[in-house]
Amino acid sequence: MNLSLTELRGAYAKNKVTPREVMAMVAERCEQHRDHNIWIHQLTAAELEPYLQRLETSSADALPLYGIPFAIKDNIDLAGVPTTAACDAFAYTPERSAFVVQRLIDAGAIPVGKTNLDQFATGLVGTRSPWGACKNSFDPSMISGGSSAGSAVSVALGMASFSLGTDTAGSGRVPACFNNLVGVKPSIGLLSASGMLPACRSLDCITIFALQCDDANAILAIAEGEDASDAYSRSNPFANSARHYGQWQGPLRIGVLPAEQLSFFGHEAYAQCYQRSLAAIAASGVELVEVDFAPFIEAARLLYEGPWVAERYIATSPLIQKRPEALLDVTRTIISAGERGSAVEAFRAQYRLKALRKAATTVLESVDCLLTPTAGRPYAIDEVNQDPITLNSNLGYYTNYMNLFDLAGVAVPTGFTDSGFPFGLTLVGEAFTDRRLLSVANYLQQLFKLPLGKDQSDYQALSTAPIKNQQRIAVAVCGAHLQGQPLNWQLTERGAYLVSKTLSTPNYQLYALAGGPPFRPGMVIASQGQGCAIEVEVWSVPASEFGSFVAGIPAPLGIGKVSLQDGSVVSGFICEASGLAGAEDISHFGGWRKYLAAK
Repeated sequence: MNLSLTELRGAYAKNKVTPREVMAMVAERCEQHRDHNIWIHQLTAAELEPYLQRLETSSADALPLYGIPFAIKDNIDLAGVPTTAACDAFAYTPERSAFVVQRLIDAGAIPVGKTNLDQFATGLVGTRSPWGACKNSFDPSMISGGSSAGSAVSVALGMASFSLGTDTAGSGRVPACFNNLVGVKPSIGLLSASGMLPACRSLDCITIFALQCDDANAILAIAEGEDASDAYSRSNPFANSARHYGQWQGPLRIGVLPAEQLSFFGHEAYAQCYQRSLAAIAASGVELVEVDFAPFIEAARLLYEGPWVAERYIATSPLIQKRPEALLDVTRTIISAGERGSAVEAFRAQYRLKALRKAATTVLESVDCLLTPTAGRPYAIDEVNQDPITLNSNLGYYTNYMNLFDLAGVAVPTGFTDSGFPFGLTLVGEAFTDRRLLSVANYLQQLFKLPLGKDQSDYQALSTAPIKNQQRIAVAVCGAHLQGQPLNWQLTERGAYLVSKTLSTPNYQLYALAGGPPFRPGMVIASQGQGCAIEVEVWSVPASEFGSFVAGIPAPLGIGKVSLQDGSVVSGFICEASGLAGAEDISHFGGWRKYLAAK
């Protein structure tokens, strides 16, 4: 079985499996892939027992992450388990878990262990560790991407439903690309950094690897929250608001790079994947607009060529001064350069960054979001060992600027090379557009319909068992709030998740309402003998957020009761008869998506 949240929640709801059985299966998979060098510390049976015993006295209805296994990058604290940052001489054992880790555990998630990483989170390759190079999930001769190497591979190989990584320069995105995963690099501060060992404290953020966008969104909703103990923690100012930050109007307009600013570093297979991906996206009706990527490229160089390396030196200076031999040669070489910077250089770099940021803002304001390759090319482990710094730098071409500019990003798989190696794109937006980006990424994931991770069940074959929860409300949607549609953000930003794709009873008619954008349908109860079954999605919405959701619904739409084909009746969108003036009856299409495709 795959370990997506939808699959596991469905299995638990039907009593097909227990958390103890899931963790036994996870342990078998960990043993099967031991040679991938994924774990620095895999929890023992004795260490897992308290988590399992707690769940045996709890209900899946009461815990949103009941029995969901997850992995933790070993620069993030888990109480009672050493944090090493891939350096034994640095190791310490925390008494408390990181703020984000504790929120996930409180929600019922089970930690599998601490994962391998590029030492002190310094690298995008996944090879810079005394625990060995973390091997790619598709091809063990290739790099996994770093620094969050083990976290990504653990999800791709079915050892965790999701994992936590960190990202300063691209570590939450490059490994996602190379292992066929969704990688969420949230806005800085959206996830608390308390209990995370900093690399560059002013830039770092905890990231999420998942099999699909719905899973990533569900984890983000639980993990986020302002933390008074973290000076960089921020709450989302746009949450539950009708600000345009969460939606797009009319055809989706995405910025892409002109040919002369693309670089695949001689890797023709990735260049072909990129062009195929863009062609499919454009064919789906998305408008692709060339924009100037030059300010982003220049800012990317500042991360390692400018004064920000000094932050890495601050984080490791006690050890690097007393025991420099404890660090790998390549790690020590990179970090030690941070000791030589001056205040004059720091201010000059800040001035230049400010100018570049202004130019980048102009670019981002011209489109709904930016789209780039996640990485220019993959490399073999042997190639990286021979030239560890240059090749690592190449991997940051599309990623290094993001935290310097305080942006949000979502990496999403969009294809495979002819040899079967994963490829993906990254969506980029301003800070706190996380949900909008996830909504667009969800659209892309549905468009490309790739398998999940490595050797996982097909994306379309996930269980759709209803999830019971006394503090949530099932809502049926039929149009602009569907997955990948312009208003889906209004659900996901409130912590809603998809329960099922189904049909109404054959008692309804569907109309394309006048006006827009966004264009919307109206679902009405049909006259006797004139109805048909309409495609709908059922979403689980937190009861605490239901009121604000309903308040934002404009006339002539509203919330009433909708009958589904399984005999259940749920809250759902209905339309007042007065709103049908000028509307087109599209009932014969059977659903909004089919109507849009035909149109």
